[in-house]
Amino acid sequence: MNVVSLIEKTVLNGVEKIFDKSLSSVEFVPTRKDFEGDITVVVFSLLKVIKGNPEVIGNQIGTYLQEELEVVKSFNVVKGFLNISLTDRFFLSAFADALLDTSYGTVKEKDPQAVMVEYSSPNTNKPLHLGHIRNNLLGYSVAQILEASGKKVYKTQIINDRGIHICKSMLAWQKFGHGETPESSGLKGDALVGKYYVAFDKAYKEEVAALVASGMEQATAEKETSLLKAAQEMLIRWESGDDEVVALWKKMNAWVYKGFEETYKRLGVSFDSYYYESDTYLLGKDVVAKGLEQGVFFKKEDGSVWIDLTDEGLDEKIVLRSDGTAVYMTQDIGTAIQRVADYPDVNGMVYTVGNEQDYHFKVLFLILKKLGFSWAQQLFHLSYGMVDLPSGKMKSREGTVVDADDLITEMAATAESISEDLGKLSGYTEEQKASLYHTIGLGALKYYILKVDPKKRILFDPKESVDFQGNTGPFMQYTYARIQSILRKADFDTAVLPSFEGQESFLHEKEVALLKQLFLFPETIQLAAQHYSPALVANYTYDLVKAFNSFYQNVSILGESNEELKVFRVALSRKVAQVIQDALGLLGIEVPERM
Repeated sequence: MNVVSLIEKTVLNGVEKIFDKSLSSVEFVPTRKDFEGDITVVVFSLLKVIKGNPEVIGNQIGTYLQEELEVVKSFNVVKGFLNISLTDRFFLSAFADALLDTSYGTVKEKDPQAVMVEYSSPNTNKPLHLGHIRNNLLGYSVAQILEASGKKVYKTQIINDRGIHICKSMLAWQKFGHGETPESSGLKGDALVGKYYVAFDKAYKEEVAALVASGMEQATAEKETSLLKAAQEMLIRWESGDDEVVALWKKMNAWVYKGFEETYKRLGVSFDSYYYESDTYLLGKDVVAKGLEQGVFFKKEDGSVWIDLTDEGLDEKIVLRSDGTAVYMTQDIGTAIQRVADYPDVNGMVYTVGNEQDYHFKVLFLILKKLGFSWAQQLFHLSYGMVDLPSGKMKSREGTVVDADDLITEMAATAESISEDLGKLSGYTEEQKASLYHTIGLGALKYYILKVDPKKRILFDPKESVDFQGNTGPFMQYTYARIQSILRKADFDTAVLPSFEGQESFLHEKEVALLKQLFLFPETIQLAAQHYSPALVANYTYDLVKAFNSFYQNVSILGESNEELKVFRVALSRKVAQVIQDALGLLGIEVPERM
């Protein structure tokens, strides 16, 4: 039984014994920083059962707790709040338990029912960009957190590898590429294909301008260009299985997939399965036909199939065109069902997709519920805001996006510049420096993005993110490296904690504050999993690092003359380092041993 449960049980017994009243539960709140105490009971909530002055009632219950429980050192009552201080013995015992737990904070026995997390889901006509980085980091981190919380997790994506935008890149390469390949150009495959997506847009706009100059209306010109018509014709040929178009599509997609894999590796994210729109875009048609028979969908006069969601506050949504072709919703219905067929233990899915698709996922989830799938109750749209730069909004067609690979390289260069200015890397080889710059730069990027609530829009500033002070990734990494330096100098065993026999009060207030923050880690993982929010883990880690640095500045560790205290403080530092490493690991951030 944890201490909160123990105190709750004792308060309930005390209320019955002192006041002859029965309660079912006790309300706890975090102790305010300006109050003395470790746990706070809200006395106000007891007044619905116990009549009287809240301060008098609080003192009576506090006295009972102190008499009944050895872990209660003292208490005070401020208005309607009973603030309870715990003994040093309690903190020492709780820390001893945590010290023995090598995977502290994580749930070891997994839920037999799994959750599938979808993220990335790029188009194959361009490289991954800054927006994809937020998507990947969020999805991967949520998968890590869910797994740590006790869930079985499958990481997946759907690759958008068909459609007019893909054909635009293909057509431009045919017209302007002169057989250029990733090998001949020195470009990554995704960057090469993206180059021709931009080339198509440039040529298309020039053709529109020429048509307008000849007297054609702008709106008409935009539809009548030879380039657009050729791209549309290519899409029709692809959908009919034309050998030449399909061969070109396969060749250029293979370039892109290889480029994506390189970026994923650099970014430190991975997947357990891949789905392709070219395979899934027809999947939902049979489901729609069955739903039509069941009355879930209805057919309009032109033959198109719809669902009426007006009773749920939405509108009518098309699920099949009049010519029988699928829309995105049809595809997503089929893909969700196929995933559960492929992984029968899946009982929920998390879709990491930008907030411009909020309405789409409301509709998708409702449709799947109406079709009778029990797992549809466990679907979640991890909706996130866009990432902006000081220079403004990114546009793929115009080539103004921030390429993910370029940004990763820039982050390492920024880390190099700042590290060199600080002069902390004497004795490092050039190879060691390059590895460290990558670790710091990528840690800065990930932490800067993940510390923000997913729903909020981000203005990303690379230089600000690589600050070695404040709520940044490098500050977390530097604190971890500082602890490793302490541990390298500690030439004694910390596996067995000292007993502090005969002493009642032996912990410094900064040690208690650090222990209290340390003990919040398991709860933080569960909360972050419930809310699908890596920001909760990031900001927990910042609070832990702040508590450690305050401890470091206020007590002596290796210089402590009391041997028991010295052993305890080194053991505490070691455990803090482990939790920093584990917490940052949930965010996909590595920690260096030296900085």
